[in-house]
Amino acid sequence: MRIGELLGAGRSADVYALDEKWVLRRYRDGKDATHEWMVMSYLGAHGFPVPRLGPRNAKTPPGDLMLQRLTGPTMLDSMLAGELPAAEAAAMLADLLAELHTVPARLSPDPEDRILHLDLHPGNVMLTDRGPVVIDWSNTEEGVPAADRAMSSLILAQVAVAPRSPASADARSLLDALLPHLSASGGIPDRQLAEAASRRAANPTMSPHEVALIGEAASLIAELTA
Repeated sequence: MRIGELLGAGRSADVYALDEKWVLRRYRDGKDATHEWMVMSYLGAHGFPVPRLGPRNAKTPPGDLMLQRLTGPTMLDSMLAGELPAAEAAAMLADLLAELHTVPARLSPDPEDRILHLDLHPGNVMLTDRGPVVIDWSNTEEGVPAADRAMSSLILAQVAVAPRSPASADARSLLDALLPHLSASGGIPDRQLAEAASRRAANPTMSPHEVALIGEAASLIAELTA
């Protein structure tokens, strides 16, 4: 397998071209991606829009994922370019969360548990010619859907309260448009919001500046949903 050019770099992984149809996503610290591969395979079998997966075997390095090469902008890029209105983006995000939460948990015996993304924000949605596709399942777990709604809202709120962020105004507009959709789906209970804040603060990829914004971000969500 010949690894080509670097296509993108995230907080913990890099994406390289393999050919016109496939990319390689590689964790820099060698984190085992087997769980992520299994969840994405499970979701794909249930019809949820995730990238197609390449083969994986005993010789595959633990931190590697072979994924379908997607064509199209992220939701974030489309919003920043003024091509996707906040109302349309909010409806799309809400629909993706609601659709995801119809998929039964793969492992948990609790009938209330569902597959959670726990990082579903505009940067992790690719707008392809076949519709939106959700990427980066590195944080996926199983649990109650409200935990996912809380985390997606908190991530947006963190950007919304960051005055130096070029995406601050767009994040606030998206948050304002998204929260009514999430309220209709069950809302964001205080417990899940607090847990999302704790989880976000413990994320080792967060900068001290980002961590410092979590309290203000959580307060903004509480205020907007009161």
